[in-house]
Amino acid sequence: MVKVAVVEGDGIGQEVVPVAREILAAVRPDFEFFDVEVGYGRWERTGSACDDETMNDLRSADAILFGAVTTPPDPDYRSVLLQIRHDLDLYANVRPIRGDNVDVVIVRENTEGLYSGIEWTEPDRACTVRVVSRRGSERIARYACTLAKPRRHLTVGNKANVLKSDCLFVEICTAEAVRAGVPCTTRYIDALCLDLLMRPDRYDVIVTTNMFGDILSDAAAYLVGGLGMLPSANIGERHAFFEPVHGSAPDIAGQNVANPIAAIRSAAMLLSHFGDTASAAAVEEAVGRVIGAGIRTRDLGGAAGTREFGAAVLREVGRGKA
Repeated sequence: MVKVAVVEGDGIGQEVVPVAREILAAVRPDFEFFDVEVGYGRWERTGSACDDETMNDLRSADAILFGAVTTPPDPDYRSVLLQIRHDLDLYANVRPIRGDNVDVVIVRENTEGLYSGIEWTEPDRACTVRVVSRRGSERIARYACTLAKPRRHLTVGNKANVLKSDCLFVEICTAEAVRAGVPCTTRYIDALCLDLLMRPDRYDVIVTTNMFGDILSDAAAYLVGGLGMLPSANIGERHAFFEPVHGSAPDIAGQNVANPIAAIRSAAMLLSHFGDTASAAAVEEAVGRVIGAGIRTRDLGGAAGTREFGAAVLREVGRGKA
């Protein structure tokens, strides 16, 4: 039995995750779900956003379905996402960008770079260490090559013309691509951002460092209708964590207007991770049919609420199973 830890988190995470959970339970009634509380709301109430006991709960799961958490600009608050990614060694962040005439996968190193967590403040400055290691670069390059090999091509996003650490990253990624037999090119990240938006058909799988991948994938959301459409997976050797790319959006929380598609598609990625590609495809197809029928949330120009959109997808999933 697959055990899934469900973390609603903060803001709209508490609205979109229940929708995704209900759909997951409908297609896989054999899955066992249990709730885990982390996030800013918990930190405000208890002084701890995610403690050791909570991490043990997450480690006990076969997969984690995660909503979104608020990260305040408070020096005493440690990012929950960075903590979980580091503690569970979820080194590969995978963000598919799929829509009309777009089929790109952005693979981002997930545990180091500017999100290394090595930071300190001084009276007149604050410092963050950008870490690019051989081990981290090799394993993310190999993971990206496994995705690129059955497709067409690998692009290495970098800023090696300015950053010495990116020289190492490019060297390792290109060597791994040669070893895997994957055609590979390198692009400077600023030019890549623009070209991806203008000519997405040129790209297949893109691998890059932590912050560059974060920014690039957020910008690429423009191609498919916004952040409310983008799912993601965080993959490690032993653990897997699935979440929408968007944040907690406190300005619209509790209003039943958030787009749950990213959360639903993250659930589909969870299904694929466990080899259930048929159910994953059924969920994706159900989302497509609902959108095609004109049922859309406000960010997509429609009037459907979060719950109403989720209910429509659930009905379509049920018809597909019938």
